[in-house]
Amino acid sequence: MHNGIPLRVVHPVNDLNDSEAVQVENPGDEITADGVYVNGEPVITTGRDVSQFLVDLRDDGDPAVTFRALFIGTLFGCLGAAANQMSYFISYPGTYYTYCLLLIYIMGITWSRVLPRRSHVEGTKFAVLGPVLGFINHGDFRIKEHFVATLIATRASDAFDPNIENIYAVEQLYYNTDVQVVTTVIAISTAFFGCGLCGLLQPLIVNPSEMVYWTNLPVVSILQSLHFHSADNYICVQLFWSAFVGMLLWEAIPAYIFPLLNGINIFCLASQHAPQDMQDIITNLFGGARSDEGLGLLSISLDWQHIAFLSDYHLANSWIGIGLCYIILSIIYYSNIWNSKSFPMLSTALFSLNGSDYDQPSVFGTSLQLNQTALNEVGLPFMTGSNVWSYIAASLAIGGLFAHCVCFWGPYIQGTFKHACLGTQPDPHWKAIQRYKEVPYIWYICLIILSLISGFVVVLTGKTAMSWYSYVVAVLLGLMVTPFAQIFRACMGNGIDTSQLMMMIGAIMKPGNPVAILFFAMCSHGILKQSCIFGGNLKVSQYLKIPPQVTFFAMIWGTILVIMASIVSSKGDLLTSNEASIWSNVEAQTIHNDAMTWALVKQLYGPSGPYFIVPMALLIGMISVIIQWLIFKRSPRIGPVKVDNVILPIIYQYSGYLSYGVTSPVTSVILVGAISQFWLRRYHPGWFRKYNYILGLALDAASQLIIIILSFTVFGLFEPSRPFPIWAGNPAGNSDYCNGNGHLA
Repeated sequence: MHNGIPLRVVHPVNDLNDSEAVQVENPGDEITADGVYVNGEPVITTGRDVSQFLVDLRDDGDPAVTFRALFIGTLFGCLGAAANQMSYFISYPGTYYTYCLLLIYIMGITWSRVLPRRSHVEGTKFAVLGPVLGFINHGDFRIKEHFVATLIATRASDAFDPNIENIYAVEQLYYNTDVQVVTTVIAISTAFFGCGLCGLLQPLIVNPSEMVYWTNLPVVSILQSLHFHSADNYICVQLFWSAFVGMLLWEAIPAYIFPLLNGINIFCLASQHAPQDMQDIITNLFGGARSDEGLGLLSISLDWQHIAFLSDYHLANSWIGIGLCYIILSIIYYSNIWNSKSFPMLSTALFSLNGSDYDQPSVFGTSLQLNQTALNEVGLPFMTGSNVWSYIAASLAIGGLFAHCVCFWGPYIQGTFKHACLGTQPDPHWKAIQRYKEVPYIWYICLIILSLISGFVVVLTGKTAMSWYSYVVAVLLGLMVTPFAQIFRACMGNGIDTSQLMMMIGAIMKPGNPVAILFFAMCSHGILKQSCIFGGNLKVSQYLKIPPQVTFFAMIWGTILVIMASIVSSKGDLLTSNEASIWSNVEAQTIHNDAMTWALVKQLYGPSGPYFIVPMALLIGMISVIIQWLIFKRSPRIGPVKVDNVILPIIYQYSGYLSYGVTSPVTSVILVGAISQFWLRRYHPGWFRKYNYILGLALDAASQLIIIILSFTVFGLFEPSRPFPIWAGNPAGNSDYCNGNGHLA
């Protein structure tokens, strides 16, 4: 409900021909040159609609850089860096952005009202203190310094790539070795490189109207509602705090007291006295409240923390993908494709042929290098059918990504490039921000050079297991993939995960070494990730009229603030144990197993390997999109469906979405998306435009804040956990009562 995904998929519009943006689907719509209206309210569909109707053009000229903003941003940045690393290893990961924004607002307002101002001493014997007081508390806490403080804080929390934590976790938890501290520099190097690359590509991937970065719109909405006082905004603020308090009171119930509410499934509840083989089938198909339990078909979740995190679907295309996922995974398992019945239906673990856990330490040992003799003795690892399909789906999506951008969006990219060369970008927010000095390109170039130098130093002196030429290839790969992936992300809301491509190339560069593959993927994919983060922040800054140079320095300062929380060292015993606790190594385990299989790229993914279809899916995904484009050129519509509204990369990606993890919230996510992004956006666009993002952000922030509170109090973050007493709503087995296949707590 909180993410701005288009009502119907609309491809980027070439701003040279804006009239083509108007699309008519219902004869009752009021059609004007500006777009489609329902009951006098514009339907927000395209990026141009966002620029014209959703985001305010207002610029009060208030200061963006103040002592207060820097102090608060730095304080929360240090806390956020630790919180982000901590959340990566807990079972209830959250997003620091939402509740950080609120905490900064509360602190900023309190600061402005409690501390004395310059005006308080003017005309008194203390007037000499006026400049000092004016520096410390210059006046009201305004929108620009609020965002700058938030940008510094959140940048400090997301600048450190979680993949570096993966590497630390893998080496400590699975090989009992340590990585030199200097290796962490490569993560900062990647962050700077991503920022520099995004700055150079800004005219293409940020400035155009269609580059919306939809998932950042809630931040813009709440900031403008909090600081731009009007009757409508007053109602928005009241709605926000009412929803926030309501979710604070609710979230603890499904998250702690009544976990059955996270996965209500009538089939699971009715299976208590069914034969064991029937319980196994029901668990596989309908269980999903516990990670890797089952597909979660028709389960209903009332736990907003999961709904919020999963609700940024691309609507119809993602739903098609999820529907295919239910069908494909069921066929794979029950048809015993890839020997699937010998293993769990859902799991990212590696197995021996007999179904036992694969003996990874014997094959790779403490040297982290493939031992061919041991491999011959132990044999090749096997993956679950669901995991194999997730790899295939990822490859299909990556291949489709490149083809889709070139075939369907080629004219738009050409038009945008022309605008960039001529300096004629028509977006009103870009025009409004031209009153401020732009960041010189030389700054971004220097940032890239600095990051390259530091990266080479780490590669040549640290334990990255990478050669210098591998590092060069990783950087070049990130450079080539980033424009495609970021354009797609900016236009569609969320993007296509390309990390598998990075691992694939890394495996070719350094076969047999999983750690080298991890570092290669971190360097290449990290560039893409950091560029996307920086691009989203640049777009928000543009919407809020933050001077570009201020945004640049805030991002740099936030990156410098990055500190690393030593979670692996202090909680390593819990991460490797089976004891129920908040600490979890699921992400590290998944990425470790990915690297393990790619380290055996020739044996597993080569022409004679069992999973050769995985790399071949890159080509299949590309060819299928090209075929779709050729069909579109011949017949733009097939019945009621516009051919270019079918986004194959999204369908492919979501067709592997249920391959692991908690799946019970999916039905609820679809319902929330249908209500928010279809019904409200289409038939009540006024309510959607004013309140949708505000409501979603309030629910997100409150649910995440409660999870953090529960983590400190009862989930065992720093002390023994205190599980809620067993009762009907908190059963001893799985919380959804699907207890087949040995999935008992």
